[in-house]
Amino acid sequence: MSSTTPSTPAPKKDHGRAGRDLKAAVGSAVVLLGAIAASLLFWKPAFMVIVAIAVVVAVWELRKGLLAKDIDLPEQPLMIGGVVMVVVAYLWGSAALVTATAVSALVIMLWLLRRGIDGYVKNATASVFALVYVPFLGSFVALMLAEGGRDGGGLDDPGVKGIITFILVTIASDIGGYVAGVLFGKHPMAPVISPKKSWEGFAGSTLATVGAGVALVVYLLDGEWWIGVALGLIAVVMATLGDLCESVMKRDLGIKDMSQVIPGHGGLMDRLDSLLATIAPIWLLLHYGIFT
Repeated sequence: MSSTTPSTPAPKKDHGRAGRDLKAAVGSAVVLLGAIAASLLFWKPAFMVIVAIAVVVAVWELRKGLLAKDIDLPEQPLMIGGVVMVVVAYLWGSAALVTATAVSALVIMLWLLRRGIDGYVKNATASVFALVYVPFLGSFVALMLAEGGRDGGGLDDPGVKGIITFILVTIASDIGGYVAGVLFGKHPMAPVISPKKSWEGFAGSTLATVGAGVALVVYLLDGEWWIGVALGLIAVVMATLGDLCESVMKRDLGIKDMSQVIPGHGGLMDRLDSLLATIAPIWLLLHYGIFT
């Protein structure tokens, strides 16, 4: 006579106040940063391949998430238009980017006509939002990389220096906020939106980004220290807003992560939220304050 014991689901791992699997998160970050560093140091156009792939994956994640609210983004034109926007921004600059964005938006709205009238406004509005949120903002990475020319690479290239500065100052915001929040976080910044985000964490982010901004501008970009302060302040404000906006989106959609494509981090959009929010004003500051 055999007896069966009801199976119980394995309890979820408790990752403490960090809220994530730190070992997996660090491992994934090392791999991603290694790929980025290799492309920038040897031949910077290769980095554009990484950006294009990121745009495609991010569009896929957004469509997957928005389906929870019966919003169906047209994947193919969004992905193709997004890649075109990134490429033209790199090759021909900001004017070409604006034109490619407008054309892509019109093509997407025409594409949606094939589905008929029902839900057209909802899907078209969400599609234009996705077009601006991911590929348009992401194309400012291409504008930054194109500083100093569209070929070459290495630490002597102005575009590579700009990308390194942009990435490191945004990472500094994340790390500074994470450490200060875990160690000292007591006063929630926006408890309804993001319970783990605290004012103490924001203070840590501010100190980290301003310090990183000054060091990067002075020692890597050979610029004035006050530009580094402005860079740090812009980064911490925009990175925080980007993180909060994505948290609002996920809460509205009723999901925890956009996907699970990056171990320890969730979805790609869960990592890109701060980067997408900071790149445009950082490019503007460095373009006119350093490179021009």
